[in-house]
Amino acid sequence: MDAISELQAALGPEACLTGPTLDAIAHRSDASATGRDLPLALLRPGSVAEISMALEICHRHHQPVVPQGGMTGLAGGANCRPGDVALSLARFDGVEEIDPFAGAMIIRAGTVLETAQNAAEDAGFLLPIDLGARGSCQIGGNIATNAGGLRVIRHGTVRDNLLGLEAVQADGTVLSHLSRMQKNNTGYDLRHLLAGSEGTLAVITRAVLRLRPLPKNVETAICALEGYDAVLALMSLARTEVTLCAFEAMWADYFELCGGRRLFADIPPFTVIVETEGGGLETLLERAFEDGIIFDALVARSRADARRFWEVREGALPEAHLPDIANFDVSLPIASADSYARACRVAIAEALPSARSFFFGHIGDSNLHIMVEVPGYSDADVHAVDRIAYDIVRDMGGVISAEHGIGTLKRDWLGHSRGAGELAAMRAIKAALDPAGILNPGKVL
Repeated sequence: MDAISELQAALGPEACLTGPTLDAIAHRSDASATGRDLPLALLRPGSVAEISMALEICHRHHQPVVPQGGMTGLAGGANCRPGDVALSLARFDGVEEIDPFAGAMIIRAGTVLETAQNAAEDAGFLLPIDLGARGSCQIGGNIATNAGGLRVIRHGTVRDNLLGLEAVQADGTVLSHLSRMQKNNTGYDLRHLLAGSEGTLAVITRAVLRLRPLPKNVETAICALEGYDAVLALMSLARTEVTLCAFEAMWADYFELCGGRRLFADIPPFTVIVETEGGGLETLLERAFEDGIIFDALVARSRADARRFWEVREGALPEAHLPDIANFDVSLPIASADSYARACRVAIAEALPSARSFFFGHIGDSNLHIMVEVPGYSDADVHAVDRIAYDIVRDMGGVISAEHGIGTLKRDWLGHSRGAGELAAMRAIKAALDPAGILNPGKVL
């Protein structure tokens, strides 16, 4: 019996889809729109036992498996090659427990992030992970890519909020350590190894996530600034005067593209969203005005006001109306972000005169995003932009991926950020945990 026949027999027709029963749009590509091939079959197990059984079968047949979450990634990490089987965790979802004493949530990997956020809030807690794709991304994918998001400056990445983890190895072995203790010093920490591994080492099935008290007096403002020096000055002042939750900067071109004229009639050179908790925002803004750091600001008087600010930052408009976009997600020393943007913009314009570049990011945690529109772009055009963006990152001491992972789209550039010894160690870990090489082959390494 071949692998697909055995999977169909073991899982049933509802959990092993083939041929016309596959949803071509949902499983062909992640949000990078670079996937071209449908999986040979789509596995939709509904329990850890079924996940284990499916992987054991695939391992025995040397059948490659691509784990898929909400398909919101931008690095090609969930795309299949011809002959790959896709493994979706969408049916294995739900919050299993909220422990109010430990401040922890036990959750299944297929749970949509916004569902988890709402469950935490209903219980009187904050789940401190937040991404623009909250309505469709899944917890397992968030962990597998060590997602960052909007409030890393306050609460850290997913890895920083991960207390325990359960995962299934390539051969079907279940590794379950759903610890809810903050102090747990018992040997190698597999949760940190698997967080950010992009499905290449094991399939994440459950997690214990840390919860925080619901924040009090959350305040949001959007500020207009003349230059990047002012952005840095505002961030330094905010770090000393208030409790920062988010500090998001937008260069003028991005702000205008995303509807900034709904907020300011004249587009500022730089715009920053500042979000704080515990009070003090208006005092901070008064000080920033007095010091000449900002020249205009809007303060949210309601959650609806704050949502209007964030809708501009989260940029649904360009994604919907500019199809020929390449996305980049890099980290740089905070002081170098504008120098990088200037150098990158000039080099891209020289190489591709029809291209337009847009810059924004989580400047408070050193993460810069770039969108490059190249009308009718070819693979050669994208490769040229890749080389420009990543060569300058390397030269400025940054890294090629801040929060979207490596996948396939950044794989060939990983050496810009990791040395030969580090890459050899990564390959040794991959070989040890997945000796047959069936888990998300061709991704990361």
